[in-house]
Amino acid sequence: MKATSNGFFQGDSPVEFALPLAILQICLVVVLTRTLAFLLRPLHQPRVIAEVIGGILLGPSALGRNKAFLNAIFPKQSLTVLDTLANIGLLFFLFLVGLEIDLNSLRRTGKSALSIAVAGISLPFLLGIGTSVVLRNTIADGVRGAPFLVFMGVALSITAFPVLARILAELKLLTTDLGRMAMSAAAVNDVAAWILLALAIALSGSRSPLVSLWVLLTAAAFVAIAAFILRPLLARMARHSLEGEPVKEVYICATLTTVLAAGFITDTIGIHALFGAFVVGIVMPKEGPFAGILIEKVEDLISGLFLPLYFVSSGLKTNVATISNGTSWALLVLVIFNACLGKIGGTILASLIMKVPIREALTLGFLMNTKGLVELIVLNIGKDRKVLNDETFAIMVMMALFTTFITTPIVMGIYKPARKAAPYKHRKIERADTESELRILACFHGSRNIPTLINLIESSRGTRRRGVTVYAMHLMELSERPSAIFMVHKARRNGLPFWNKKKESAIGNTNGGDQLVIAFQAYQQLSHVTVRPMTAISDLHTIHEDVVTSAHQKRAALILLPFHKALLVDGFMESIGNEYQHVNQRVLHYAPCSVAILVDRGLGGSTQVSASEVSYSVTVLFFGGSDDREALAYGLRMAEHPGIILTVLCFVQPPGSPSFINIQMGTDQLSNDNECIARLRERVAASTNGSVRFEEKVAGKKEEIVSVIKGVGRCNLFLVGQRAPVMPLADRIDCPELGPVGSFMAASNSTAASVLVIRQHDPSAMTTPLVEEVAEDALSPDTPHAGGSGHDEFNPL
Repeated sequence: MKATSNGFFQGDSPVEFALPLAILQICLVVVLTRTLAFLLRPLHQPRVIAEVIGGILLGPSALGRNKAFLNAIFPKQSLTVLDTLANIGLLFFLFLVGLEIDLNSLRRTGKSALSIAVAGISLPFLLGIGTSVVLRNTIADGVRGAPFLVFMGVALSITAFPVLARILAELKLLTTDLGRMAMSAAAVNDVAAWILLALAIALSGSRSPLVSLWVLLTAAAFVAIAAFILRPLLARMARHSLEGEPVKEVYICATLTTVLAAGFITDTIGIHALFGAFVVGIVMPKEGPFAGILIEKVEDLISGLFLPLYFVSSGLKTNVATISNGTSWALLVLVIFNACLGKIGGTILASLIMKVPIREALTLGFLMNTKGLVELIVLNIGKDRKVLNDETFAIMVMMALFTTFITTPIVMGIYKPARKAAPYKHRKIERADTESELRILACFHGSRNIPTLINLIESSRGTRRRGVTVYAMHLMELSERPSAIFMVHKARRNGLPFWNKKKESAIGNTNGGDQLVIAFQAYQQLSHVTVRPMTAISDLHTIHEDVVTSAHQKRAALILLPFHKALLVDGFMESIGNEYQHVNQRVLHYAPCSVAILVDRGLGGSTQVSASEVSYSVTVLFFGGSDDREALAYGLRMAEHPGIILTVLCFVQPPGSPSFINIQMGTDQLSNDNECIARLRERVAASTNGSVRFEEKVAGKKEEIVSVIKGVGRCNLFLVGQRAPVMPLADRIDCPELGPVGSFMAASNSTAASVLVIRQHDPSAMTTPLVEEVAEDALSPDTPHAGGSGHDEFNPL
């Protein structure tokens, strides 16, 4: 096929030329696999499942049964180009997989994980040998015995390390003891599987044992050269790539060229180009920013566009129709049974011997039974080398698909790690003990939230002896991208929840290049506020669990959440995604303490304001009720800052007019409100600097309330209660989590000031807490409390 056409108007059909046809194939594959991934998302399936199914659907099992479609979109003369692009993508993806495996962690693998890995390889391998005997006597007659035996053993004993990492991260098991054990065992398993695959390829390449021996010895020499010569060179480049500075382009180019060169060498040796790329990834130093930057440079193009082509290439070889008679279906059941029995049974047996509890042992068994891309690689190499015929290949692909598909639902059903924390007293801002420390869990999505967040924290520090402790939590969405998993691996190495036990300098410890955290660390150096950075990497559907659990474990009195809309240049608020709104709603439902949602309109401008330059006017809109009292308590604390002027607008209804109050409050609430206002009047009367002002506003109708709010003069921040007992002020409430007043204040045409909507903690409303309260001495040492040394820092990854 020629590379490019002369165009449709010149009489050329684009699908008869290599480049436009490859573009069409890539677009078709990406659209189909992403659609399937979206449809399978509710079942918590990893994307590899959608890609395998997509490849099968495009092949002769489904759409490919239509010869016109197959000959038009995937003609035989285009398959060489397709396979070449797919293998280039696969080459770099396996380099990324190697980057995820840390050799230092492998060396520290405990006895339990090592025993589980050995049992999880040995028993399935033996059952794979037995299965190969049955298959040779039925549907695989005539294949060479030794290669077929090894290929079947490897295919049944593989655990897909990258797929397992994604499943564990999504189920929030990666930072548990179970997750650590599974990842350590899977890493050992993955390395062992590649060694066995190299053996299988060497045996399949020649009928001469001497040639196979030469292949293996040369491959061992290549690994030794990579470990003792290449690794120091890569480490030198990594050392010269400093934190916070751009990595030299020549280093990136040299590394990627090295991956290709290693692939060429191992292909020349005769053990497939993929082996070389994987080895380079493994020997690459994981310390410093270099490995993470490499992943970011490569991942999207490779895993997004080129890698799905490999699944199509595999799917075009998979014809499920070959599994047509009773014997074939019986063999499929046998293969699945042996694969599950060997992997799950071997893992459970080793786990029980190592004194792992039965539920954890069963969960480990199903986790270790995860197959994935490496399984397909083994099968495709076996197919290309004529070790596996069409029917055996189809049976093995279906086995890999089934075992991976069942993993997540079963693990979710049998194992849910308990979230535990010690009970604590101060769960709201309004409290009798006004001298106690205020602990805030401040969440942010990205850099745009940080200036306002820091300015708000600075305004909240007050003048009390114990001051404020802030846990700054960066909320990151867990994706299928290798960089996200790479960060979770770093978190796993640092313990729960991303805690660093080393005493390191506040600014010197960037460990991962999170520039967002540097801003908080620098602020801590310049203020009297203790700031501890954290990171939560989770699916947006479940990230609220991380927020709530961390708030409980850190004994926070207030969770500070960013609003799901961001301010545009023209003054309008634009949504960054409804998922973030749902996160806020779920946090409000499960929170163990008070919650505030910050509508950010640039408090203090777009930069951090120093303590001496803070000059804000803060207004509390007080209608009554517990949330308004919480907002007032927070405002009074802010008023302790010399640069803050607090104005409290207390709304009262004119006598004889219809009540604006929409929610009938009990006598206790009215009594508490009256006491609160009485204390406020006393404080205003005793104030000498005029930092606190009190005004009563008579308003009986919605229009009058709105007029009072819009008539407020200079104001940088409004504090309002979420459940203010008042009629909705906006014509339509799009954000019920903000309440009747907050929804109006968040509208684009209401005010130019930032708004903090506060909901006070209500113990009676907590029906289904996410965190189990236990005695402090029953907690795991992996989850230290906020009461630890002020020098300890939360690791920002």
